[in-house]
Amino acid sequence: MGKGAIKEEESERKRQTWRWPLAALVVVLLAVAVSSRTASNVGSFFTDRNSCSCSLQGSGKYKGMVEDCCCDYETVDNLNSEVLNPLLQDLVATPFFRYFKVKLWCDCPFWPDDGMCRLRDCSVCECPENEFPEPFKRPYNIAGLPSDNLICQEGKPQAAVDRTIDNIAFRGWVETNNPWTHEDDTDNGEMTYVNLQLNPERFTGYTGPSARRIWDSIYSENCPKYSSGETCPEKKVLYKLISGLHSSISMHIAGDYLLDESRNQWGQNIELMYDRILRHPDRVRNMYFTYLFVLRAVTKATEYLEQAEYDTGNHAEDLKTQSLIKQLLYSPKLQTACPVPFDEAKLWQGQGGPELKQQIQKQFRNISALMDCVGCEKCRLWGKLQVQGLGTALKILFSVGNQDKEGDQTLQLQRNEVIALVNLLNRLSESVKMVHDMGPDVERLMEDQIAKTSAKPGRLRRVLDLAFSFW
Repeated sequence: MGKGAIKEEESERKRQTWRWPLAALVVVLLAVAVSSRTASNVGSFFTDRNSCSCSLQGSGKYKGMVEDCCCDYETVDNLNSEVLNPLLQDLVATPFFRYFKVKLWCDCPFWPDDGMCRLRDCSVCECPENEFPEPFKRPYNIAGLPSDNLICQEGKPQAAVDRTIDNIAFRGWVETNNPWTHEDDTDNGEMTYVNLQLNPERFTGYTGPSARRIWDSIYSENCPKYSSGETCPEKKVLYKLISGLHSSISMHIAGDYLLDESRNQWGQNIELMYDRILRHPDRVRNMYFTYLFVLRAVTKATEYLEQAEYDTGNHAEDLKTQSLIKQLLYSPKLQTACPVPFDEAKLWQGQGGPELKQQIQKQFRNISALMDCVGCEKCRLWGKLQVQGLGTALKILFSVGNQDKEGDQTLQLQRNEVIALVNLLNRLSESVKMVHDMGPDVERLMEDQIAKTSAKPGRLRRVLDLAFSFW
């Protein structure tokens, strides 16, 4: 072999020696770039991942962090299936959380009520007075706290959202207003107790112009759809909460649907489930967001809810209720995997924060008032309960803080607000579980069916007739 050939061979060996480290370096740099890009795209305004202490996990269609939250889809599904949903199912069946006080018949403040329901399932079975718990008949503790402890944050530039709640929390059920909702829970003859277990949320046949007008008013007048990058985070949160609630309602309609009226046959309407929710990934994501938002409100109110009186006169059941509440609030899996589901301290920052809060409060109050316009008794019951539950979550997260310069603000909740909050969390938990358990199979089945019937586009149109039904 000549000297030239030897030198060429040595040069080739040197190139090979450098080629693998260089290739490895390129791979590492690409991985870092992809990881950084992914992290920057997760969430839209909660960019401090350190405050979340959660990793990006997940598999399937929904993975990574739930947008604007501090928990990933896989963690939510696991926690919900293994811990939260079983607890909530037991909790809402207890006497304390079973009875909800509601004004079923009231005038619509916006237009004449022209809604009609074609099914007997629209009606609500009210409780006779001797059925609901005796302690619920007692008047609230009107005295409550001194009035100088009930100072609102709204309108004060120095007001800040604090992530804690006064340790001296529960001081008796009181009659107190919620700045987020239209109607407070007052003891009067126009309200009645309803056993929620006997009046399940399900399909009622309420549809048409009346139901469509409700949702049109909610979205167009009080909660317009945002365009990415064109609206503030607070307005985006409001839209996502309403969209998530709407999607959850639709899941329950589709999950408990009257398949054959002549035989009174109920079951799952998978076509409706697919058309209304599953084929719209943004609606599913908003449902997960709303679930974590309400869960955060419950965990923030831990001190209050732990000390609250769950008195129904049935000692054994009341002890069970207290035990279930503590299991929910102090679940080791929840505290480890997702300690802060949503970080409310990121909102209402800047000089215009208080004014913006008042504006969005007004919009949510309008949404709350629209529940009086629902032309179906059972739909009105569940609409009022869930909107009141969401209003209670907003009250806990955004209207209470113990760092006010003018004095501590102490959380005060009405009994009905706590009942609504926990039942709403259970509704959202059930919806998330249905999406997780049934979603992939329903999507595959419907996509196969659509592919087979693509030549007959009218085949699936019947489900679109229900696209705007309220319940």
